[in-house]
Amino acid sequence: MAELTHFNQAGEAHMVDVGGKQVTDRIAVAAGTISMLPETFRLIEAGGHKKGDVLGIARIAGIMAAKKTSDLVPLCHPLALSKVSIEFELDPDNSAVHCQTMVGTSGQTGVEMEALTAVQVCLLTIYDMCKAVDRGMVMTDIRLLEKAGGKSGHWQRD
Repeated sequence: MAELTHFNQAGEAHMVDVGGKQVTDRIAVAAGTISMLPETFRLIEAGGHKKGDVLGIARIAGIMAAKKTSDLVPLCHPLALSKVSIEFELDPDNSAVHCQTMVGTSGQTGVEMEALTAVQVCLLTIYDMCKAVDRGMVMTDIRLLEKAGGKSGHWQRD
């Protein structure tokens, strides 16, 4: 098992030194789901929510969150992101919205945290915009699907 890298020899938290790492193109893909009442799903699907375009606003929130990840997760490095894309898939059979994000950069450290943060904030934004009609929504399955670049290379969820 690999060791935890965010602790020094004394066991104290520290930011990993990536200064000696090679600059490579890096991507990360993450996903998650929010489930809701069928009535809430229909409001989102029809675009009839009184607060506006729920998925459009969630997409912008996710992009902003990816860019601000280092402000939210204490030991993340601030990164210049080259791409953030967010896709939503409506699942009427389960009254759910699936979210998938892809984040890219050319740098010395990966963008997994940025992709995961974007997913979570997209789902939180959907919750926030719809909570007046459905407080029982559930966010699940937030996970990394793929990462590429860097010394550890390519990884993909089975």
